[in-house]
This record gives sequence, structure tokens and C-alpha cells, in this order.
Amino acid sequence: MLRLVKRAIDRNGQGFVSVQAVNGEGLWHAFHLIQEGDLVRATTVRKVQNVSSTGSMQADKVKVTLTLRVAHVHFTPEAENMRVSGVNTTECEEVRLGAHHALDLQVNRQFSIEKEHWDSLALERLTTACDPTAHADVAAIIMNEGTANLCLITESTTVTRAAIDTPIPRKRKASVQGHEKALTRFFESVLQALLRHVDFTVVKCVVIASPGFVREQFHQYLIAEANRRDIRELLENQNKIILAHSSSEHKSALKEVFEDQTVMTKLADTKAAGEVRVLNEFFKVLKQDVNRAVYGFGHVTVAHKNNAIRTLLVTDELFRACSIATRKTYVDLVDSVRGNGGDVRIFSSTHVSGERAQANSEIPNIICGRWLTCPLLPHAHRAGKADWC
Repeated sequence: MLRLVKRAIDRNGQGFVSVQAVNGEGLWHAFHLIQEGDLVRATTVRKVQNVSSTGSMQADKVKVTLTLRVAHVHFTPEAENMRVSGVNTTECEEVRLGAHHALDLQVNRQFSIEKEHWDSLALERLTTACDPTAHADVAAIIMNEGTANLCLITESTTVTRAAIDTPIPRKRKASVQGHEKALTRFFESVLQALLRHVDFTVVKCVVIASPGFVREQFHQYLIAEANRRDIRELLENQNKIILAHSSSEHKSALKEVFEDQTVMTKLADTKAAGEVRVLNEFFKVLKQDVNRAVYGFGHVTVAHKNNAIRTLLVTDELFRACSIATRKTYVDLVDSVRGNGGDVRIFSSTHVSGERAQANSEIPNIICGRWLTCPLLPHAHRAGKADWC
């Protein structure tokens, strides 16, 4: 989340906010708030060459506060680091005006974002980011013998917090003990990662998924060790653990886990499951009756002009358009659909649901769905009012 330090935005939407990222999730929100052309102000370290009294050159590190006109933004979720590069707009001795520079925005460091216009989606994201209830409520361990990935899943993003890789010798008659010892070491590494990265006061469930029977073996080890060591954190939260099947130990297998109806039923009250459920329903409608779904900006626009959209599904990549006019087109569409009583779901490109939507080459970033009434729409070959778009 983001901690709001100061907000100064006028009625016309112009102004700035000063924020501090409390965790990686906060940086993720900041990544989607900062657009090309915005002004970002933060403190950085600059190497300055000085001449000593003896005439020799020495480099000193000096802290300077710079304001950059943003040109590029790069975010690495696993490293919890965001790099903003652009042109310096602040006059100072260390960095000349107009020079290209970069700022590293990190957790627990304050920075400011200034926009010429804070549109409705930017303000909505700011409000969500500063909401302390917006946090990861699902953890997932995707594993196989010797390999495991521990992920934290929120309503907006999926982040790999630990990747465990332990060599496991094959199980043969002459090396059964070696296999068992290596497997125990592997399970212990996964257990320690679970205790280190999962806060059970926040997380509502932990999904353990794998091919074969590895998940059952690890679950048995987990409970046995919790009882033997009296790990109260695990003993008191046994009911939060869900076992599921996956075809592999890779992060991409999460989409299969979330397609399992048994898992989705148990995840029904979590925030992360909501977006996945909506996307699954869309693909189901699209498969059963193509006349109840449209996708692509042109078809969606036609549907909207006929006041035919009930639910609009869109990925957040569209709102990172370099052109302000292009971004405004998408923002106006979202605002208009909401104004007509439609429901809008914005998928994160770093969430399992957004990754699935982008991975389907037939479905562009903007999607539309189910219909109620039936006047013929030109170019779209669809009817009436769409439940899904």
C-alpha cells in the first residue's frame, strides 16, 4: 500500500501527491500512477567530482532532491524497486537543468507525483493504494520434487516471494535414504519460506498445488513438524490450507489452480478470486455462445454507443498509453460505461487473471460480453445489451 503524506489536487484535477510506499504492492500502484510526462520528485545520491587542495580529483556522494519530467518507468516486483528516468527540471549545482537522470523509488522512501490532470482512474487507484485493507489475502505454493515457488496474490498483482530449488536424487534401491533425506531438506526449505513470507493474520488461505502427490507429502510434513515443534502459527491456521492439482511447478500453472471449481469455492471470500471468477465466466460465455460476447475496441465502442454494455473487462496496460489523448479515450469509455450503470473490471497485467487475458492472442486488451436485448449492431454482428465486454 501507499501512505499518503500530502495531497494537493485542485478541482480541475491538476496538482501533486506526496506518498511513501509501505511495501512492494505500494510501488506497484505507483508504477501504474506514474505516466510519461508526469513530474516525479525524490531524493537521490549523485557522485560529484571535487578538486582537493593538493590538486587531485576525488568523488563525493551528495544527496540531492530532483524533479524529473518522466520519460520511462521500469518496475521489478521481486526486487521491490522502481526506476524512473527523465529530464531534470530542478536547478541545482550537482545536476544541470535539462540533464537526463534516473531516480530509484524504493519502499519506505517518500516521493511526489505531479500531474497536469488526475483523471478518474488515477484518483481511484490512488484511493485504493492508500486503503490499508488492500493487501495480499491469498498465498500459493506451486511445487514439484525439488522445486517450489511461493507467491503472494492480491486483487491486483501476483509476486513470487521465494523460489526454492533443491537437487533430489532419483529414488533407487541403493539410494532410498539419500532421496528421502534430500526430500526432507527440500520440504524444510519450503516450510521456512512459508513462515518467513506469509502473514497468517492477513492471508485467508494458502493454496498448495503440484503434479502427482508432492502436495500431500509436503502437507503431511508441514502438519507433523508443526505438531512436533509446536508452531502455533501453523496449528491455528490449518483450516486455511487448500490442496490442489497443477500440471507443473511454474508460476504460470496458477491459472489452472484458479480454474478448479473446488478451489474457487473455498476462495470465494478473498479479493484475489474475484477477478479470476469474472474472467472465467467471460470465457465460458464466449465458448458457449459467441452472440453473447464481443471484444476489441471497435466492437466495444459500437456496443457502448448502443448503451449495450453491462460489464466491461479491460487490462491496465491500456492506461499506460504514451499518448495522453489515447489514455483519455480509454478513461472516457470506462467513465461512460460506469455512468450508464455498467460494471467495469480492470485487470492487472501482473495478476494471474491479467496474464491469462494477455496470453490469449484472440482476445485484445479490451473485452466485451453477454447481451440482453437484440437490435442488430453494425460491424459487430452482435445484439442488445452486453453482460460482458
